[in-house]
Amino acid sequence: MRMKSIRVDDWVFFFLTLSLCVAARFLLSLLFTTNSSPHKQKSTSEAALPIPPGPIHIPLLTPLLWLRRSLFDVEPLLRRLRAEYGPIFAVRITFRPAIFIADRRLAHDALVHHGAVFADRPSSNQANNLITSNQHNISSAPYGPLWRLLRRNLTSGILQTARVRLFADSRRWVLGILLRRLKARAEADAGVVVVMESFQHAMFCLLVLICFGEKLDEKAIGEIEAAQRRLVAYIVKLNVFSFFPRITRLVFRKLWNTLVAIRRRQEELFIPLIRKRRERYQQLQNQEEHGDFVYSYVDSLLGLCLPDEGGRELTDGEIVSLCSEFLTAGTDTTATALQWIMAHIVKEQHVQRKLFDEIEAVAGAQAEEISEDDLQRMPYLKAVILEGLRRHPPGHFVLPHTVSEDVSFNGYLVPKGSPVNFTVAEMGWDEKLWAQPMEFRPERFLAGGEGEEVDLTGSREIKMMPFGVGRRICPGMSLAMLHLEYFLANLVREFDWKPVEGEEVDLSEVLELTVMMKHPLRSRITPRM
Repeated sequence: MRMKSIRVDDWVFFFLTLSLCVAARFLLSLLFTTNSSPHKQKSTSEAALPIPPGPIHIPLLTPLLWLRRSLFDVEPLLRRLRAEYGPIFAVRITFRPAIFIADRRLAHDALVHHGAVFADRPSSNQANNLITSNQHNISSAPYGPLWRLLRRNLTSGILQTARVRLFADSRRWVLGILLRRLKARAEADAGVVVVMESFQHAMFCLLVLICFGEKLDEKAIGEIEAAQRRLVAYIVKLNVFSFFPRITRLVFRKLWNTLVAIRRRQEELFIPLIRKRRERYQQLQNQEEHGDFVYSYVDSLLGLCLPDEGGRELTDGEIVSLCSEFLTAGTDTTATALQWIMAHIVKEQHVQRKLFDEIEAVAGAQAEEISEDDLQRMPYLKAVILEGLRRHPPGHFVLPHTVSEDVSFNGYLVPKGSPVNFTVAEMGWDEKLWAQPMEFRPERFLAGGEGEEVDLTGSREIKMMPFGVGRRICPGMSLAMLHLEYFLANLVREFDWKPVEGEEVDLSEVLELTVMMKHPLRSRITPRM
């Protein structure tokens, strides 16, 4: 689902208004900086440090040029800036410079050695506050007690190894949904399937079950999925509300009203499920036997208290925001990564043959499915997935970090509150580390390869960072790897994947919420059994 373009006359009115506001702000700043001393002086050492180098900033024109580009259009420009200014540079888009770090050693220094300082998030605009309940979720919460509480709750309540094992039957159920869906699509189109929609649906079914603790019917899942898809389609447009909030809400009132409607629809769908879960959870507190009850993400949130906010419990609206975050983060990134990997499985037939041979050797020809224990004995399977994540990380940038105080870093000043961005894709394509980095070669992650024993957490060294690094590393990394291994192995064992006759597998990219295939993968599949 794609959002219609914002009208040109809206942009003209917005920037005319913005011009007047900036001019007034500039004159006032001149007046007050000329006739009064600043309230706070920086230390002598900080004042002497320059901000990282970057292109010239032209008020009004520079923000307009950047806002009119998608992030994907900006990537080639950022590569040129890196070549011109070095591994750390600044781009002035707003009143604060945006810092870009495009070197794996500098990224390690920032995110690991100075992790606490670089772990904050930029201030949120009003649109993000609407969909995150004023930053009451893990990805946008400022670095502090709330963030620690929410993240610890997720990792210890749902993502711990013992808890993840309890959802093995759920993964088996969703695998059945995915295989039946692919077979039906293939039968309807002479054996050809477009895989992404099926991958997204399967991942969504699984995450809904883990989130709400029950197998919903197709209608209910479809309604939740449609609401989340609509939200995702609009997320990339929210930055416009970072500039002069009162004005942008007037100029882009249709966009704002759409966001309000999306949020209202989420609450209509999620809150009845949350309240139903609360009632059952309360009933079970007085029972010794819990039957087939499976602890869900919502359950972990129901009794969670916020010590820094008077010890109050989370509101239903805040739980909606956390559930929305859980579903989006766990669905799109995994489905996107799986599609990219399958594209290379189809394109590189020798990789598919080698992977299938390993699967047969470990699981056996007569096994009904590949168990999760079998996955631990498949090094080539893991190598294929790691190569897919290195070559095609679902996000070419992690969510922006910011520093909690003025920081001296690599000879430059990183100002407090400035967004700090890390070029994830470029680090995985570093020619100094990876031989022929744009080739898909899983063997590089086997014994003797340059990626052998790669550390995905980046705690020792950053060679690739598809899940981020440091204190803000994706908490669902292990779960995502399990899902990729489980579904990829079973898909390759179940079907022989071939290119469609007369069609090339096109690896061109396009940015949506994640970096997707510009032309979704089409493949001819044939059941192996």
